[in-house]
Amino acid sequence: MRGVIRSGAISGNRMIAADVSDARRHVFSTELNTAITSENAEVARQSKVVLLSVKPYQMAEVLASIGAVMNLQTLVISIAAGVKATAIEKHLGPAQAWRVVRSMPNTPMLVGEGMVAIAAGTNATPADLAAARKIFEASADVIDVMEDQIDAVTAMSGSGPAYFFYFVESMIKAGVEMGLSREQAHRLASKTCLGAGRMLMLSSDTPEELRRKVTTPNGTTHAAITAMQTRHLEAIVVEGVRAAEKRSRELGA
Repeated sequence: MRGVIRSGAISGNRMIAADVSDARRHVFSTELNTAITSENAEVARQSKVVLLSVKPYQMAEVLASIGAVMNLQTLVISIAAGVKATAIEKHLGPAQAWRVVRSMPNTPMLVGEGMVAIAAGTNATPADLAAARKIFEASADVIDVMEDQIDAVTAMSGSGPAYFFYFVESMIKAGVEMGLSREQAHRLASKTCLGAGRMLMLSSDTPEELRRKVTTPNGTTHAAITAMQTRHLEAIVVEGVRAAEKRSRELGA
């Protein structure tokens, strides 16, 4: 919501947010200028689009409370990891042709640099996908995927920012150990990674080619890459991303 509002695509006063937490409702009301309620059904009754932003284990209970009051023409967009569109349709009320779009955004939407994948449920139309895309494009790049690819998207871009932050944490730690101040190490690591990411987006070179252009034989970068390869960094990263995908599938089981 912060990203969408900041972009100007949808104003806060056109939204209503339901949350069980008094503190969170206060944030929605005072910081985002949205209407608030403690009842999910209140949102479902008056919204043309409902965004499901709840934990996977809470989904069945939430859906049971809104299916009975929600208009069949309402578009339902879910960002819950692992929860399949068919499960959402079932818990809303299996006798109805609910229009569901699954999505997986990530936190860089907060700064207008998000990545989102969307996938159509059983009854979702191209117009529904377009509506979901318009919401997310306010602060993210959006791609269309098949629903069975959403778990991979979750592992790659949904969880991906955390992998990046973890890597930067490690770079900062190394900088401090080598005598830099934490502020210096933070600035060096952050700006370096930001610049490298921009090069990756704008260059026609592959990541492998960009890496080779920095890696002089027997130079400093070569020493670092060799040490990382000796420790099997690539295998560790692949294993970690695959573990995230596996967990996403488990959440939807």
